[in-house]
Amino acid sequence: MVRSAASERDGPRERDDASFDGVPPGDSRDDPTDTSPPALAIEGVSKRFGSGEASVLAVDDVSLTVERGSIVGLLGPNGAGKTTLIKCALGIVLPDAGSVRVFGTDVGDGRRAAYADVDAMLEGARNDYWRLTVRENLRYFATIAGVDPNSVRARHDRLLDRLELTEKADTPVRDLSRGMKQKVSLASVLAGGAELVFLDEPALGLDVESSRTLRRELRRLAREEGLTIVLSSHDMGVIEDVCDRVVMMANGRIVADDTVSALLSGTERDVVRVVSADIDDAVVATLRERFDVRAVEPGPGSAGRDGGSTAVEVVAAGDALYDLTDALREAGVTVEGIETVRPELEDVFVDLTGVEPGGSGTVGGGRPEAEPRGRSS
Repeated sequence: MVRSAASERDGPRERDDASFDGVPPGDSRDDPTDTSPPALAIEGVSKRFGSGEASVLAVDDVSLTVERGSIVGLLGPNGAGKTTLIKCALGIVLPDAGSVRVFGTDVGDGRRAAYADVDAMLEGARNDYWRLTVRENLRYFATIAGVDPNSVRARHDRLLDRLELTEKADTPVRDLSRGMKQKVSLASVLAGGAELVFLDEPALGLDVESSRTLRRELRRLAREEGLTIVLSSHDMGVIEDVCDRVVMMANGRIVADDTVSALLSGTERDVVRVVSADIDDAVVATLRERFDVRAVEPGPGSAGRDGGSTAVEVVAAGDALYDLTDALREAGVTVEGIETVRPELEDVFVDLTGVEPGGSGTVGGGRPEAEPRGRSS
């Protein structure tokens, strides 16, 4: 777990542990006249690893602003530059060019002040001390963040309760399940009252119910306590459900930056789902020759005329929809049902990056084919 320079302060500080009802005092989201600097401002950051022809341009002239109290999702295929960008923002990796400002402080001028209220949970790192109990971890990480753990005990109790860890509070972390350990990691990040947190795959290893609990708590923390969150995940459900805004990366650059609803409405995919017992392998093959067939889902029994109904999803917009109905009629298909399929964030992701979520993308000197969409940085 990444820890801020707050641990270098002379003596622990006390936190105001009051809980908020609604947006906290000083929050600028609903005040257009507020001139407070954003939580995070990345300007023209680039990072290359290696030298010569074997070098890799991991982050290529990226600019990004994250407003206070918002939850921003960071998406991209493996190798797109997400982790390098996060590490540049955290000061773990020094960029070759560009600047990073945290709550208005340039990290190059004052790292200790810039990272005083920043924390992170990174995938692949052991984010807690497994020999300590759950509560001991929260107290420990609050302490190294420079906060008197006794002053935030009520906060710790609330975190344990809301993340459903109260019954395990006195259990060593090493004795917990993978999902429980993940929730302890999140609680430890929040233990000291950081105002900006970076979460890399926070739902990894969680069951469905625990994932819902996580999403609910993240939304509450942003809404009621003004917490700013940068969240990286391959779980589209988490991103779509939690984030105010989504930034997509490919080949080290930002290819989209907008709200989930705007990204979905801007997709060029118009998918039609057709259901019929007359759809067999031959019909599917004919459709593939003329259309972009996204999916074929056999119904009960075997597909086609001798079995149950089959559903086929075809990209068809405008005049292409008429061409599709003509093709089905020519093939002797009696349509039992037809509907438009709502695009999902995963569809937008694949369109813009050319890679399935969790897949690998190329990082190098090349440029992605898609132009950035949405707000400019």
